[in-house]
This record gives sequence, structure tokens and C-alpha cells, in this order.
Amino acid sequence: MNKNLIILLLLATTLGYAQYGNRDGNRIGISAGISQTTLFTDNFKASPGMGFAGGLSVRGNYYNNWSMIYGMQFFTSNFSLKSSFDQDIKYNVQGVQVRLLFSYNVVEDHVSLDFGPVLQINGKLKVDPTDENRLLKGTLLTANQIVDISPVSGNFYLGCSAGSRTIRAVIFYEYGFTNILNKLNKDDALQALNNGDKFKGNLGSINGQVIINL
Repeated sequence: MNKNLIILLLLATTLGYAQYGNRDGNRIGISAGISQTTLFTDNFKASPGMGFAGGLSVRGNYYNNWSMIYGMQFFTSNFSLKSSFDQDIKYNVQGVQVRLLFSYNVVEDHVSLDFGPVLQINGKLKVDPTDENRLLKGTLLTANQIVDISPVSGNFYLGCSAGSRTIRAVIFYEYGFTNILNKLNKDDALQALNNGDKFKGNLGSINGQVIINL
């Protein structure tokens, strides 16, 4: 995990400064904000939780009213799953995202619509030690048996930013189009404890951030 983060950080820094060197309307941005994330799944009963994300991005002119955004963000996201006694078991996932977005400038330098793919590198789910042995509702699985999720997943990003050249507010939604629980399907014993059902889950999050362009 640490090796992947270092490689992605070096790649983002290199491409960011390469773009900045053009100085043709290109801007380096620093962003941070809060998120609300949930797990869309039929296997468990999930509830959303609050998290945080922040990182760097480079916005550059592309063609007419179109720009492109390359960025990397570190995130920590939270959600809850119900136990067999209807208690909330809180899960946390941390990782890094790499984005390549298209941006349509509705009002140049002030309002834009942004969309595109996101590559996400995930750590294992974390659960409080006091909840590790609780049974997940509707299954014979304990909370700590589903923490080894897929390390790589993909999201689709759709958002809007508004403000000035230097400071913007950003609101966006990300939906994971890949099955983040797919790695669990490699263990037949876990599927048996899951009523014989395959694991399937997709992360979804709504985010509000502030970006400062240098």
C-alpha cells in the first residue's frame, strides 16, 4: 500500500509541474473538504458516515470552453453496517485517488461542470476492536471477516465548481462502478457464511470541498 502511494505521489508531482510549466491558463490547486460515504450492497444493511479528503490538482486549457483536470487526493471514508442486534458497526477505509476529468467552463474562470473516471487505491477496512467479533445482520460473518476488500477500484466523478480563479467551492458525487467487495468472493468459506451469496458492494460518496488555486 505504501509503495503504491509513493509511486502515485511522484507521478502526480511530475505531471503537475510539467503542466504548470506551460503557463497557458494552467493552475495548480490545493483542495480539502468533507464527504459522506455509504456502501451500496444487498449483502448488508449500510448507513452513511462522514469523512475527509484533500489533495492536489492541475487544471489546464484544452479546447474552446473545455479544460482538463488531473489530480490526486488522499481520503478517509466511513460507513456503518448493522449487527445482528441492530447495532451500528463503524468501518473506515483510507487510500488515494487519481483523477482525469473533463471540465466544461459554463462561465470562464467562475463556474464549471466536471466529470470523468477516478482510479482508487484502497487500504483494508478498519473496524473498532470492540466490534470485531460482532455478527453482521442476516449472516454468520463477524465484522472483521470482511475487511480485506479489493485494493484497486474505479469510480465515476460528476461535480460542479464555482468561485473565482483563486478560490472555488466544489460539490461532487462519486460512484464506484467496480465491486469493492469482489476480493472476498475468492474465499469459499466466507461465501458460505454469507448464506452462499456472492459479495457485491459499490461505494458512493457526496463531497464538499474548497480549492485554492496557486
